[in-house]
Amino acid sequence: MSMVRMIVGGVDTHADTHVAATIDVNGGMLGIESFPADESGFGALLGWLMSHGEIEVVGVEGTGSWGVGLARFLHDHEISVVEVDRPNRQNRRRVGKSDATDAVAAARAALSGSASVVPKTRNGPVEQMRILLVARRSARSQRIEILNQLRHLIF
Repeated sequence: MSMVRMIVGGVDTHADTHVAATIDVNGGMLGIESFPADESGFGALLGWLMSHGEIEVVGVEGTGSWGVGLARFLHDHEISVVEVDRPNRQNRRRVGKSDATDAVAAARAALSGSASVVPKTRNGPVEQMRILLVARRSARSQRIEILNQLRHLIF
């Protein structure tokens, strides 16, 4: 009878690439890898995580910005995701700053429970209202700009 190894993932997100780390439930490092920040990269990242064992949770840094697509992708594939804050500056100065260390820190924060906030999926009625309000604000701003241009042309 073979036991399935439980793992925890951590991801440091950026505009072009995401750096992922995977650790076991004792905090031992299993691997670090970089993936493109697009749909195919999300799939490759998930496959890579799953190759190490059964995913307990994935800590994602920046779920409100660069990591929103990845967080949504993992959520859609029924993977538990928690939002991870950036490591504090004193620790970063002491340990050093790299994408790999940030990814490992994200995984360890998810494992320890210090990162426990479930990110917003950004696909419900609240998000639809937000999009409509942004479009309305933009249209109002353009209307004022055009009226100002017309006034200047007349004068």
